[in-house]
Amino acid sequence: MDLVPVLEEPLKKLLGPPTAKVMAEHLGLHTVGDLLHHYPRRYAERGELTRLADLPLDEHVTVVAQVATARVLRFNGGSGQRLEVTITDGSGQLQLVFFGRGIHKPHKDLLPGTRAMFAGKVGVFNRKMQLAHPAYQLLTADSSEEAAETVGSWAGALLPIYPATAKLESWKIAKAVDLVLPSAREAVDPLPESLREGRDLVPLPEALLKIHRPHTKADIADARARLKWDEAFVLQVALARRRFADTQLTAVPRAPKPDGLLTAFDAKLPFTLTDGQRKVSKEIFDDLATDHPMHRLLQGEVGSGKTMVALRAMLAVVDSGGQAAMLAPTEVLAQQHHRSITEMMGELAQGGMLGGAEHSTKVVLLTGSMGTAARRQALLDLATGEAGIVIGTHALIEDKVQFHDLGLVVVDEQHRFGVEQRDALRSKGKQPPHLLVMTATPIPRTVAMTVFGDLETSVLDQLPAGRSPIASHVVPAADKPHFLTRAWERVREEVGKGHQAYVVCPRIGDDEDEKPKKGGKSAAKKQSPEDEAEKRPPLAVLAVAEELARGPLHGIKVEVLHGRMQPDDKDAVMRRFAAGETDVLVATTVIEVGVNVPNATAMVIMDADRFGVSQLHQLRGRVGRGSAPGLCLLVTEMPEASPARARLGAVASTLDGFELSRIDLEQRREGDVLGQAQSGVRSSLRMLAVIEDEEIIAEAREEATRVVTADPDLERLPALRTALDALLDEEREQYLDKG
Repeated sequence: MDLVPVLEEPLKKLLGPPTAKVMAEHLGLHTVGDLLHHYPRRYAERGELTRLADLPLDEHVTVVAQVATARVLRFNGGSGQRLEVTITDGSGQLQLVFFGRGIHKPHKDLLPGTRAMFAGKVGVFNRKMQLAHPAYQLLTADSSEEAAETVGSWAGALLPIYPATAKLESWKIAKAVDLVLPSAREAVDPLPESLREGRDLVPLPEALLKIHRPHTKADIADARARLKWDEAFVLQVALARRRFADTQLTAVPRAPKPDGLLTAFDAKLPFTLTDGQRKVSKEIFDDLATDHPMHRLLQGEVGSGKTMVALRAMLAVVDSGGQAAMLAPTEVLAQQHHRSITEMMGELAQGGMLGGAEHSTKVVLLTGSMGTAARRQALLDLATGEAGIVIGTHALIEDKVQFHDLGLVVVDEQHRFGVEQRDALRSKGKQPPHLLVMTATPIPRTVAMTVFGDLETSVLDQLPAGRSPIASHVVPAADKPHFLTRAWERVREEVGKGHQAYVVCPRIGDDEDEKPKKGGKSAAKKQSPEDEAEKRPPLAVLAVAEELARGPLHGIKVEVLHGRMQPDDKDAVMRRFAAGETDVLVATTVIEVGVNVPNATAMVIMDADRFGVSQLHQLRGRVGRGSAPGLCLLVTEMPEASPARARLGAVASTLDGFELSRIDLEQRREGDVLGQAQSGVRSSLRMLAVIEDEEIIAEAREEATRVVTADPDLERLPALRTALDALLDEEREQYLDKG
């Protein structure tokens, strides 16, 4: 008998339309099941006073505290009145304030000695933290029936504090949970019984009851252990089924010919491949030789030689009679790849041309801004098979583009492409082509297993010989302005040695830029230096370039590059910079990915605190690509004690991208790091922390693979199938369709 509909009941039936509307709009909760999976974020104990000393400014908080004093004050010559209540816990005090007619009830309720839960947004007035008009729930027994009932229901229990909003306080959510909690007994358990018993996990209905209404801390631990397993396992089963389905597809095996194009290419390489490149190439060649499509994620540091590995895979496919397509996120990057690949291949890229080698092919570029004649020729070369390799932007995906025999798709900087774009390109093969996804954003192993769990992963973690070290330093412009002066002197010194430099700014800076939003922050908060730095609009390319050319870099050739320039202009600027005709390039993050100028040795990142950890690491990888050491200066106006400065300190202290990605994830939590494209996963991970729960994810992946191999359609596990259907709504289904 299917009991799931009980959990699919809309909340408005049980809670009434107004409350249900707030839950849907502000918390994304629509059904009984959604609310049961909205877990408390912590618990206040009866008798335990929440620390007032740790209140975060500008956030909605719930505190349990005791009233110390309450007094009514008059203002406006006696016509206005306000109630000021001081509450206290073991760690500090907090002022509550109520105005006008709103003071009567709290004046009666909040007598000294009264204990209550208070909720509101923490603000500052006269340099003191306060809650204005907080909602409150009394916890002390007085004569009123309601208070006695409250104490009765909470006596000796742990008080759940729910993720709440200004429109819906934690205890109102708790009351709503009380109404739906009986339905938890009807929750269908997705975990196979053998797995649950083998790992000593409590059944799902029991876990839901214990997480919402625990009697002891052991109840909470039992519930968490069980609910984490649910999330990890159901997601890993979805990914395992995707991997299994991929193994059922047929693809043309693409093995390199002996003495073909790949052999000729390897013979003319002026350097030897690193051990990492050899190992990863072998994994890729083994996949390409099978008769089902490869699905591999290649992650490696900026400059670790991913393009070389991808190119050798493309040459192997051309050797076997197929074609390879490389999809790049921007025109600048597509042009850059085309240039570097044709340079690396030399006469091997001149198929059908005078001077072309015996084993050669044509390498074509296809972008949206190409002239009609060049575009027509490129399309013809692809359709006839004359071009073995094509490099392009999303222009490759258009209907007009036909391939003779597409064998391999390489996607560069995977996170910048939507699912539909990748699928559209893959559908151009007569049979599913092999897929290689590359990213220079290092991803911790568990995140890779969660976000890219349908792809096998290869990691390049060695830098090729000849790559130079990069020194990174934080430049605190507000505390020590002379450090910034010294930064520009260092840029002049690098240019004086014949090198070049980048200056990166967060925005472009012209009329089309967004105006700063009015009144974003409370007047009280504007006093902090951190806020002053954040309130100022981010530094802009156009303004900074002008200032540098007039001032500290006067007499040096400075050019600008940003995303709103015409493609031809962008390319011309990049060509001049690559040719050494420009000394300093002032740019937005368009240079973040793939721009390769070995002579560029210095980078100054303005307002560095406005960029994420991974992005700073990516940008920094643009320097030190030649034989001279690199220098990266992170300029910030943030004060020393701020979290932003700590983040910049972390970037300056290590060049290990995997270490930084862990720091990034710990600081920002999964939501930001998994990003929009993975919003399906993000919204389904309520209990699981991708870094802390590494072991659970790894074990769940093994269990899931075992279950799916034995029963791909989950016919013997109908409850698991039901749970999967709930996880894979349309958005998440798309997310899982990456492969």
